[in-house]
Amino acid sequence: MKIEIPAHIPTPFPGSRHVVEPGWIDYNGHMNVGYYHVVFDIAITPFFEFLGLTKEFREKNGSTTFALEAHENFLREVKEGDPLRFEARLIDFDAKRIHYYHEMFHATEGYLAASIECLSSHVSTETRRTAPMPDALLKRLAAIKAAHAALPRPWQLGHVIRAAGLPSR
Repeated sequence: MKIEIPAHIPTPFPGSRHVVEPGWIDYNGHMNVGYYHVVFDIAITPFFEFLGLTKEFREKNGSTTFALEAHENFLREVKEGDPLRFEARLIDFDAKRIHYYHEMFHATEGYLAASIECLSSHVSTETRRTAPMPDALLKRLAAIKAAHAALPRPWQLGHVIRAAGLPSR
């Protein structure tokens, strides 16, 4: 399968835009924690397509991706009707996994509202087990990773959860 390596790789990838929906608001008057994950999941589709994980790729290769792990950081609240914009970057990958980072900004005020660090696996749709990605996709990922490596490392990557003052292990 031929997968093109883009001549220009945006750093970071400028993702989609959304608006905080009325049904996403909780009793505190801001977006409920669960909907942050929902909108991140919706917003990652253009980035995955840019990586080469399109509907056509999935159909032709009999493969898809499954989420393995996600770490969210809720930095500032967003409220009903607030416009959101997203940026994503590829952090790392191997033959079967993709590690990426995604940020949610208030689209008009510009502040970082939340971030998510994720690990996904490449999976055979037939066996429902992890499977190696095709070489052409790995080459595309390598080019994107090299471009995104020039970006500053977000402090949230690999962040450990603990209460302040508790000894770390």
